[in-house]
Amino acid sequence: MLWDVDYTLVKADGVGIRLYRKALAEMYGLELPSLTRSFGGRTDTAIALEVLSVAGVPDPAGQVVPFQAFMSARSAELAAEMREHGVVLPGAAEALAALAAAQQRGEVVQSLLTGNLPELAEVKVATLGLTDHLDLTIGAYGDVSAVRADLVDVARRNAAARHGHDFGGRATVLVGDTPSDVEAALATGASAVGVASGSFDVTELTQAGAHVVLPDLADTDAVVAAIRRAATA
Repeated sequence: MLWDVDYTLVKADGVGIRLYRKALAEMYGLELPSLTRSFGGRTDTAIALEVLSVAGVPDPAGQVVPFQAFMSARSAELAAEMREHGVVLPGAAEALAALAAAQQRGEVVQSLLTGNLPELAEVKVATLGLTDHLDLTIGAYGDVSAVRADLVDVARRNAAARHGHDFGGRATVLVGDTPSDVEAALATGASAVGVASGSFDVTELTQAGAHVVLPDLADTDAVVAAIRRAATA
C-alpha cells in the first residue's frame, strides 16, 4: 500500500509552496515565479527544475540537488505551521488504522509514494499523527526522479528488501488524488485507487484509468473494499 500525501491523506495549507519561496529567497535572492503547471501530482524534482529555470537561476539542472538539500534541511521548521493549519482529511486516519490488522498478519505493508521530499513528507504526516501504521523508510519520494512512475519500483525494492516478499504487479496499490498517481500505477503494472478529495473529480480519475475511484476516504469499509478490489481485479 503506497499512499499519496497531499489531498489524499492531508491538506497542508501550502507549506510546500512557502518552502520553495524561502529557498529561492535565501539561496538566490529571488522571488517564486508563476508556473504554468500546478504542483499537484508532480515530484519535487520536476517542480524544482521548473522553478529554478523560470526564476532564471543559472544551470538549473545543476542546482536541483543543493536546492533540495536546503529545503530538506528546513522542512522541520514547518512543523508548527502544520500543527496550526494542516488538516487530516476525513477518514484518512481510520483507513490507515483499518489496514493495520492485516498489516500485523503480514498481509499488508503501508508506506508513502509522494512527490514530496522525504523530510517534507514526514513533517506533514508525523505532525498530524499519521505515522503509527506507516513505514516511511520503505516509501519513495520526490527526490528520486522528475518522473513519478520511477518512484514505484524504488518503493517495491525497498519493501522487498525489508519484508522478503514480491510486490510486483497488482500487489502494489497506489492511492492518490491526481491522474499522475493513476498514471504512475498503470505505467508500472500496479493497482490504482483514485480518491476525488483534491482538484480532480471522480470522472477525471476514472478517465485516467484508475481501477477503483472513491469520492473520499470517509467511508472506511468502502476504502478497504476498494483497495482489496483494485489489488485483485
